[in-house]
Amino acid sequence: MAATTHTVTNQVPPLVGYDVFAADRALSEAVERHVAPGVLPVAMGELGELGRAAGSAQAQEWGAQANAYPPVLRTHDRYGHRVDAVEFHPSWHRLLSHAVSAGLTDAWGRPAGHVRRAAGFLVWTQAEAGHGCPLSMTHAAVPALRTDPALAAEWEPLLTSHTYVEGLRPPREKAGVLLGMGMTEKQGGTDVRSNTTRAKPLSGEGEYLLTGHKWFCSAPMSDGFLVLARAPGGLTCFLLPRVLPDGTRNVFAIQRLKDKLGNRSNASAEVEFDGSWARRVGEEGRGVRTIIEMVAATRLDCVVGSAALMRQAVAQAVHHSAYRRAFGGLLIDKPLMRNVLADLALESEAATVLAMRLASAHDTDTAEERAFLRLAVPAAKYWVTKRCSAVVGEALECLGGNGYVEESGMPRLLREAPLNSIWEGSGNVQALDALRALRREPQALDAFLREVGRARGADHRLDAAIKGLLTELADLENIEARARRLVERIALVLQGSLLVRWAPPEVSDAFCGSRLGGDWGSAFGTLPHGPDLASVVARARPAGG
Repeated sequence: MAATTHTVTNQVPPLVGYDVFAADRALSEAVERHVAPGVLPVAMGELGELGRAAGSAQAQEWGAQANAYPPVLRTHDRYGHRVDAVEFHPSWHRLLSHAVSAGLTDAWGRPAGHVRRAAGFLVWTQAEAGHGCPLSMTHAAVPALRTDPALAAEWEPLLTSHTYVEGLRPPREKAGVLLGMGMTEKQGGTDVRSNTTRAKPLSGEGEYLLTGHKWFCSAPMSDGFLVLARAPGGLTCFLLPRVLPDGTRNVFAIQRLKDKLGNRSNASAEVEFDGSWARRVGEEGRGVRTIIEMVAATRLDCVVGSAALMRQAVAQAVHHSAYRRAFGGLLIDKPLMRNVLADLALESEAATVLAMRLASAHDTDTAEERAFLRLAVPAAKYWVTKRCSAVVGEALECLGGNGYVEESGMPRLLREAPLNSIWEGSGNVQALDALRALRREPQALDAFLREVGRARGADHRLDAAIKGLLTELADLENIEARARRLVERIALVLQGSLLVRWAPPEVSDAFCGSRLGGDWGSAFGTLPHGPDLASVVARARPAGG
């Protein structure tokens, strides 16, 4: 039946069919900056291919379907046998397959591997964020496994493989595997030293049987898991496979899947171990130290993932404003909307530049860079992940009522936004970890100060912020109660220093004036008026959008 009451006008075309990587100038410039010239053409080529895939209608449909049809737990087969299977929509497997083939679990052994992988993770997460969980843990497991050369030789080639193989079977029969993680328990959560899962040694070297539970086991369909349990020598790290070498299923009873706010496409489970076979990773009693490198890598992915959500939200907001007309003109040309969009773009670019700087430090892997990461990662994880919800919420509002409708994709971004601030240690955990680095590892603060010192003299507001930070660091009274304030300043000073060095003047000037100079309100869209805001918005607009 033909519509007779109205014609459809002034509706924004979908942001589709574009190169997510090339359209992100802050990201593409970061790759050019941090990747050596000999590797750069290959890196740019692979990221461009991934960017075009991420911006395609196909990938956007996969993301929508994976969230519309979330995973389903099947504990038993029709005869009553336990199977503990998690079934996913085919689109989930398509997303994972494309991600693995693009090298998003392969960073540790190729030139500029961490920058290339982080950039790819930032690009592909914009298609769908939930499946990033198993990708992140698989990537991050490598340094933990390297504490045991025999385990690393067996598992690392499969973890870094560019082949995704669906289904559970012995790892030696697969061309690639995924790894999950199970640390937290219901009585302790982040306080893993209160864990009660027990590990009983067997006669075989490094073999144990685990008995206990895990309150949050991520990606339970994975081929194996790094878990913490109490051995005779104390809290220890173990590798627990889903399928044993003889082809039988390990004891891995999935009690239920979590019903989460967002991250709907990804399964998170409560699991029980009852004589579950596992292999020790590292020494007995040094489980936290063994697994801490995995945690550090996944925390960096929380920063990258939040930067991805911010970027996609800002791209959608700028795209919408470039087409939508109101009150006699395009929204993007209205001074107040331009101020909002520019403010959002500053936050997004600062997050991207910081995430890629941290990734480059992993590639350099010197004592100086490791010391820098020790303070910079928890500070970045604290601040960037917290800014994500605010940015996505404001970007959604730029679309008005259209943004509040599921079909826009913005509600899914908003539900996802708080996740990275909770995963791998919430805000207080990150702030206290940063304090621990300041107290116990003076080389971490030295490395941080040398990093931000590279921008000294370029902006008086940045210089003043560095001086103020040093004053705060000199006052240790009640420092724990001030930890959030202090770590926020560390992150902002670091972001400001990076933007002063590498971003266009209009970006660094607006960031330093607002975030460091105090010329800013309490909501987005309160930047001081200036002619350069249009340039900031234009830089954030997705090319071809």
